[in-house]
Amino acid sequence: MWNKEETACLTGHRPNKLPWFYDETKSSCIIFKQDLQTLFIGVYEYGLKNYLIGMAEGFDMIGAETLIELRKTYKDIKIFAIVPCKGQETKWKQSQQERYHNILKQCDDVITLSEEYTPTCMNERNEYMVKNSSVVIACWNGKPSGTGNTIRFAKENGCKIRIIDINKYKK
Repeated sequence: MWNKEETACLTGHRPNKLPWFYDETKSSCIIFKQDLQTLFIGVYEYGLKNYLIGMAEGFDMIGAETLIELRKTYKDIKIFAIVPCKGQETKWKQSQQERYHNILKQCDDVITLSEEYTPTCMNERNEYMVKNSSVVIACWNGKPSGTGNTIRFAKENGCKIRIIDINKYKK
């Protein structure tokens, strides 16, 4: 489906750990999105054409939308949604559910790993993405978290890691 050497996965915080929470109109988020676009152009030019996205709220969805926008210029970008379980979005706000489904429609493929939620399905999604990528792009505040666990797993599996320090965007 994709060449691991040309593949990066995204991992990062949910809105409650981002400086702007759900308000992406804040200047810190606008600057973050511009920096993210620049980063993605750089890794694309490095040779990464495929992107695995875990489709969580927060960084995952921002990253997916940024890549969808970049695909207008870089036509060979491929976006794969790696969904941990069916219905992961059902408890989110309606606007976030609509955003989620809009992103899924624009992905090259949607891979759902579990028919139902399990206590381990999010971690299994993260491990799947790491095992199928050569680079991990992480939006992380440096504190213990699921993102931190994914970074540790990526190091153990020999992935290159690009950390975006989200603390840089606090005002």
